This record gives sequence, C-alpha cells and structure tokens, in this order.
Amino acid sequence: MNRPLLVAGLTNLETTLQIDSFPLGYSPVHYPFFGVQSAVSGVGYNVAKALTVLGQAVRFASLIGQDAVNGVVLAALKDSGITSEYVLNTLAQTPQSVILYDRNGNRQVHVDLKDIQTQAYPQTAFEQALAGCGLAVLCNVNFTRAFLPLARRMAIPIATDVHAISSLDDPYNADYMAAASILFMSHEMLPCSPEEWVREVMHRYGTEIVVVGLGAEGALLAVKRDDFVGRIPAVRPRVVVNTIGAGDALFSAFVHTYVRTTDPYLAIRKAVVFAGYKIGAKGAAEGFLRDTELDDLAAGMTA
Repeated sequence: MNRPLLVAGLTNLETTLQIDSFPLGYSPVHYPFFGVQSAVSGVGYNVAKALTVLGQAVRFASLIGQDAVNGVVLAALKDSGITSEYVLNTLAQTPQSVILYDRNGNRQVHVDLKDIQTQAYPQTAFEQALAGCGLAVLCNVNFTRAFLPLARRMAIPIATDVHAISSLDDPYNADYMAAASILFMSHEMLPCSPEEWVREVMHRYGTEIVVVGLGAEGALLAVKRDDFVGRIPAVRPRVVVNTIGAGDALFSAFVHTYVRTTDPYLAIRKAVVFAGYKIGAKGAAEGFLRDTELDDLAAGMTA
C-alpha cells in the first residue's frame, strides 16, 4: 500500500518524572537531576511519529490549544517531519500529562485532557485529510468518533486502539470496536482470558484482526479469516527504562508492516520487537526504530 495513512488523535505536552520506587514517599522537595523531561506526546502524536520514522506517509489530524504549548507542538511536528496542515489550534489549552516511572519500568500516568473531549473537528478538513488515504488510524479520543461512519462510507478501513477495556458494551468504545478492521487493546482490565475475549470480540463485531497487548508477556494475535488465536512473547533488545507508550509502539509497528505486506503474523512479530526496543527510552514519543533498523533487529533476534 503506497497511499498515505491518516492518523487522528490526541496531542499533549508530556512531562516525565523518574522516581526511585512506588509508592512514592512524602518529602517536601526532591532533586531528581536529569530525571524530569518534557516533550510532545499523546497517543495520536506517538502513532503519527512512529509511522513517520518507519517510513510511512502520514497525514495527522489533531486539536491543540491557543497557548504557549502551541509553538512547542508545531516545532516538534516540523522536527518529526509531520505536516501541521491538519493540526488545528481550536482548544483553549493544549492537553498535558505527567508520568511517574521507577527504575523497574513501572509507571503512573496522569492525563489532563482540558476541553478536547467536548470539541469537534471540522468535517470539511477531516474529509480533505482522509481523501486518498489507504487506512484511517482513528484513536479513541472524542473528536474522531464522528468520522467512524465517514471512513466506512469512503471504503477506507479503520485501525484503532481502545486501550484498557472490560466490556463489549463499553459505552465509550463500542462504536470504535464495531467500526475497526484492525482492533488493539490492553489486557489490563479484561474480564476473562485474552483468548476468550478476542473470540467474543470477533463473534460480536466480526473484526478481522484483534491484538491484545500483554505487557511484559508480549501480545496475543487473533486473525478471523484463519480462525487463529495465538500468543507472541515479548522481546527485550535493551534495558527497560519506561514502559509508557509501549502499546502505541506495538500498534504503530503492526500497522506499518501490515499495510505493506498484508501479513498479520509478520506484523505482530516485528511489532513486539519495535515495542521492546522503544521502552528503552524515557518518553512515550522516543525510541522508535527506522524500518531498516527494525528489519535488522528482528532478523537478528529470530536467527
């Protein structure tokens, strides 16, 4: 597939703080030298950047604020080679997040979405961004919801990640699950085994490909056409620093390989390598391999 990919999702300013361990004991002042870092992140930005680094042509649709962070976001987009044409500054403030992580890779995420969940993305601009794309990667932030039926009417397949979920009838995510051809989620809140869960998803929604991120255990892949359900173990190409953004990396690398090869089995094997390498970085939007680097690393780890 040589057509561009549309990514629509959240952009935020992320601040990471390295701590010794959880729980964090009280002290009025800490001095974690070089342990505090701020950078542009957010699920949408993370996925758009990862796909761009991997060599995909990406159109990125997002909403940011009319504030000082605006300039930081635009500079990061330029540095990452992502066009800002469809990144609109219609919010009062850009969303922000604070992430605490320890030396074992455990993390705690605090996300302030500001008013993005009540704001709409202009349909005309979205239609322009979507025209000619081969895949719509629609993150489950509210402004993308209205464009699920639009992508389907335009016969553009949808990939999405609904993250931590516990019910097929989840009122926030059910329409994303129903619309997706490629559906990702986390194992953290599932009410049953991942194997049982993906079979229920495919039975309810007819989803072609379902992936459940299993954290340190790797991932589970389900392919409807082959009646396949199987686990792919995690790999650790380097020391784990921070697991934040691991799911976004897994999702991005799977999409990248799948749209180029239509092989979900190759896609998930390369995705776990990509995610395993990524978590050796501090921030959610750091540590991405290029396509050739991923090929070489994946080949070396399976030789």
